[in-house]
Amino acid sequence: MRAAVFDRYGPPEVVGIEEVTDPVPSPKQVLVRVHAAAVNSGDARIRAARFPKGFGFVARVVFGLRRPRRRVLGVAVSGVVAAVGDRVTGFSVGDEVCGMTNGAHGTHAELTTVRAEKLAVKPAGVSHVDAAAVLFGGSTAQHFLAGRVGPGASVLVNGASGAVGTSAVQLAKRAGARVTGVCSADNAELVTGLGADVVVDYRRTPLDSLQERYDVVLDTVGIPTELGRSLLAPGGVLLLVAADLRQTLRARGDVVAGPASEKAAAFATLLDLVSSGELRVVVDRTLPLEQIVEAHRLVDSGRKVGNVVVLP
Repeated sequence: MRAAVFDRYGPPEVVGIEEVTDPVPSPKQVLVRVHAAAVNSGDARIRAARFPKGFGFVARVVFGLRRPRRRVLGVAVSGVVAAVGDRVTGFSVGDEVCGMTNGAHGTHAELTTVRAEKLAVKPAGVSHVDAAAVLFGGSTAQHFLAGRVGPGASVLVNGASGAVGTSAVQLAKRAGARVTGVCSADNAELVTGLGADVVVDYRRTPLDSLQERYDVVLDTVGIPTELGRSLLAPGGVLLLVAADLRQTLRARGDVVAGPASEKAAAFATLLDLVSSGELRVVVDRTLPLEQIVEAHRLVDSGRKVGNVVVLP
């Protein structure tokens, strides 16, 4: 099969297309023929060995000290079941599915293996592109907002035009919140269209100059904890999606950080919302797998809007 592989850490150009051996599913895995796969900030971070402050050594131990331990990146996928492991139930060859690899990577390829419990059936009315695109940002936003947003709540989403932010704005609005989105002026119309009641241009209005205080502040950019806390109303909560090691270890009380869960039930909920038209999937660019370098460049630029998807 063809796959986007990298054998050393570095800029987007370290990734190239090669013929590699087809993966074989374990007893509890499903082999998926990939129709669409997302390229997200996590992929770019691993490729460049550019990890949040404090995570560098631990991440290199996990992903490879001198060179990448896993040659193929990608965690979110949509495609068709090509084979199933001996202990898999609920999926058959030919089923249209989507899911995440739970850190195992491997979706930037023509074939990938996914644990069965990390897969959901793709609704017929949802495209493979939208299914692959919604999983990472949508499930992250869903994880952090769940149980913390309700009718009348005031929510600030910092980084409202990214993969997580575009979903967070919509999910918070759907829960009945009054949403303020922080993004560039270029993306203000998009974020307003997603449901934000107020849009703040971060270039003209720094966060520390905002006068309003919020019940929930969801940050996808990486602001200092002290700044985030200063934006909270009494009883509010700060949700740090892009936390460094110190922030993660010190998160307690009114600060929440840590990895988002990957659950098939959550994927199914998101897909149902997409299918019904209640959740819009924002895709900046759809590229053939051969343009994987361009996909990484777009993610690295910090200017992508929503999601980037490659098609093997």
